[in-house]
Amino acid sequence: MTRTILCYGDSNTFGTMPMASLSEDGRHGHDARWPSVMAKVLGVGFEVIAEGLPGRTSLHDDPIEGAHRNGLSVLPAVMESHRPLDLVILMLGTNDLKQRFSVGAGDIALSLGRLIEAIKASTTGPGGRGPLVLLVCPPPIREIGELGEMFAGGALKSASLSGACARVAERLGVPMVNARTLIEVSDIDGIHFSAEAQQRLGLAMVREVQDHFFKT
Repeated sequence: MTRTILCYGDSNTFGTMPMASLSEDGRHGHDARWPSVMAKVLGVGFEVIAEGLPGRTSLHDDPIEGAHRNGLSVLPAVMESHRPLDLVILMLGTNDLKQRFSVGAGDIALSLGRLIEAIKASTTGPGGRGPLVLLVCPPPIREIGELGEMFAGGALKSASLSGACARVAERLGVPMVNARTLIEVSDIDGIHFSAEAQQRLGLAMVREVQDHFFKT
């Protein structure tokens, strides 16, 4: 039996490299991205699908980068495309910290709760059930470099995001990983993950998948 895992996230799931300037659009190599690291270690019997979009929010239409960044509106089509899904690993919320959205940590966590509810209520899991869900709260951001102005005020909000996410995860009955205990954002742009952080996150996700869902 092959277990299918969908990694649903933003630029840090896509593999965007830390940006010294807004004109840079580098991407970590395929094998260096955390979903690929996880897939390699899990090995035969698992299919890991990396569905990361730079700029993706939880449920906001981005007035600058486009309505297609709305994670909730796109989610049903993505899940239908890859069914049946055994597990969805959800790591969003960083882009909600952009100044343009003016939302706090509590509302971001509630927004992620909406996505969790949509996943669980879908029929895209085995036997027409909803897939299992693992929520990953991203690490706190830093307001530095070229992205600092875009995320002005976000660092303080992100510091309390893990507590808000933990409450939502508990209410909805899904496990949560607090990524701040595993990795830090790059000191180049304060948002994205280095290759080393991608590696550490991928290995940590292996442990979480095995501990909470699929014993190997």
